[in-house]
Amino acid sequence: MIQTIISLTTSSTLQVRASDDVVRVRQEVRAKAVALEFSLVGQTKIVTAASELARNALDYGGGGEVRIETLQKGAARGLRLTFEDKGAGIENIEQALTDGFTTGRGLGIGLGGARRLSDEFEIHSVVGQGTRIVIARWK
Repeated sequence: MIQTIISLTTSSTLQVRASDDVVRVRQEVRAKAVALEFSLVGQTKIVTAASELARNALDYGGGGEVRIETLQKGAARGLRLTFEDKGAGIENIEQALTDGFTTGRGLGIGLGGARRLSDEFEIHSVVGQGTRIVIARWK
């Protein structure tokens, strides 16, 4: 069996503590997607997912951080974003991923939408300790 090796080419971490930080995350993710020559649709998908997850980290997690990594897997290039917060955590992840479910004032499509906009999606949450969401999009 041949395994494809994924190599990390760059990494940066941004804090998400205020609404301006959500804008900064969007700008940084877009710049990385452009540098990787993502299509306009690919750029829009990863930026939209990043915006939703950064906003969730701020609104529901009390703030957190995002690690932005550019990846290489053979000829494919990608972006991996890891969002972490130390908030209340998500009690029922499957319910939280269901469109229309919200514990706030939103429409309840952000988390599920971020999953659909990503090629890879992983979520780990512990009530009372926080949430970690990893997404990736490949070109």
